Amino acid sequence: MHPHGRPPGPDKGLSRAELLAAVSLAIDLGLGQPMEHMLRSSLIATRIAERMGLDPQQRATVYYANLIGWIGCHADSHELSALFGDDIAFRADTYTVDMTGLPFLRLMTGHVGRGLPGWKRGISAAVFLVAARSQVATLIHSHCSSAGVLSDRMGLDGQVGQALAYAFERWDGRGLPNGCRGEGIPVEIHIAHVADVVEVHLRTGGLEHAKDVLRCRRGSQFSPAVADVFERDAAAIVDGLFDMDVWIAALTRAPDRDRTLGAEESDELLRAMADFVDLKSPFTLGHSRGVAGLAAGAARHLGMSPPDVTHLYRAGLVHSLGKMGVSNQIWEKKGPLTTAEWERVRMYPDLTGRILRRVNGLESVVSVAMKHRERLDGSGFPRGIAGAELTAKDRLLAAAEAYQGLLEPRPHRPALDARGAADRLGEEARAGRLDAESVAAVLAAAGQRQSRRTPWPAGLTDREVEILRLVAQGRSNKEIAAELFIAEKTARNHVERVYAKLGVNNRTQAGLAAIDRGLVGYPVDAPVGK
Repeated sequence: MHPHGRPPGPDKGLSRAELLAAVSLAIDLGLGQPMEHMLRSSLIATRIAERMGLDPQQRATVYYANLIGWIGCHADSHELSALFGDDIAFRADTYTVDMTGLPFLRLMTGHVGRGLPGWKRGISAAVFLVAARSQVATLIHSHCSSAGVLSDRMGLDGQVGQALAYAFERWDGRGLPNGCRGEGIPVEIHIAHVADVVEVHLRTGGLEHAKDVLRCRRGSQFSPAVADVFERDAAAIVDGLFDMDVWIAALTRAPDRDRTLGAEESDELLRAMADFVDLKSPFTLGHSRGVAGLAAGAARHLGMSPPDVTHLYRAGLVHSLGKMGVSNQIWEKKGPLTTAEWERVRMYPDLTGRILRRVNGLESVVSVAMKHRERLDGSGFPRGIAGAELTAKDRLLAAAEAYQGLLEPRPHRPALDARGAADRLGEEARAGRLDAESVAAVLAAAGQRQSRRTPWPAGLTDREVEILRLVAQGRSNKEIAAELFIAEKTARNHVERVYAKLGVNNRTQAGLAAIDRGLVGYPVDAPVGK
């Protein structure tokens, strides 16, 4: 088997530009914006860059710094939700104010503790105000480093990742994390800042409103030179943006629009997309890769053709993309979901389809991915498809996703061990919800995934692997100490050693390192030896 779990077999290469455009649609959802926001802002940015005389390399950086510039935000959704409740609603509201000073502080305190009883919300707001800047600075530092790492994983030029380190800096030096100002910030980021905000206000209030916002923030949030270019040529820069097929128009401007990936390159980018969405919650780290490997292994066990194995593997990687459109306040809720919350959850497979439906070469993959939560008896979602309407591939992916999910912790329950997950899966088959043959194949594939005893990667000890998994799940040093019955200082020392061995400095990077080394979703006494 391929070291990353990819099945053998020929398959059509995918367009790198189209896959990255699809990632931008998922980012839109997490920002609380309608799909195609980032595509449209990329068009605005490239039109500004051309008028400013930027060279081709700079224009390429501008394009992708816009398209996936906010990719790092979603890696911090867990922390953002802990502070502000609905992470998506909070991000959407940030577009309404200049993100500094009292207006931004009022916005943040208005979201702190939202949904809690009045007295608890007041206490939460007071506690937040004491350490507001340090808490926000920590989030932004994590975002910037995560954005660079994810940009690199998507195969983008290093200059894109370097530029994204300045995503929260401002022309006036009042940004974070380093307070850079003026020409010390790459011009590509100055353009991205203008394009991102202009698109939202253009769409919601019209051109004159967008220009008013730009004038108000000229010389503070925005570069005067960039703002002046937009002001001078605004009508031409926004011409046709809401009349054209923005997917096609934006892809026409993609620097690498003609590049087709080979099969391995395609899967590497799809794995990066899988990691991107799984980072949204510490409860799902490595989930999509785990589902993909199980589905492919089960397909081989059943003697399916190489193309079918490949389709199932890729469907496993991308099936969760729609989760970006659901708040972590819902994904991480410990109690029962309300009817409205369940409706949000039930829509995410359809969102996956909407994100990926225009990527050429993924049609059969998307069809399967959208049905991973359907059940044979019609009790699944989003469409309640039942019986013969579900193909063999649909049934296999559903069983693989269910089994992998049982192995992972959730806010309302701990992870099950392999035996407990197998028993639960068997119950689902006997109840007629999952296909019995598919369940048997998934369990056979799960058995094949057990690895011989080898040393942990990076010189980690058993205890350090345990610590790493808890860190990746978003646990604080205090929570780790309580769970492992050790002193908080001891837990902190363990975390520092783990970070040093892995060469990381925050939870997001630790989670990615755990995924890369196969340390998520396996029992502590069974290293995978990668």
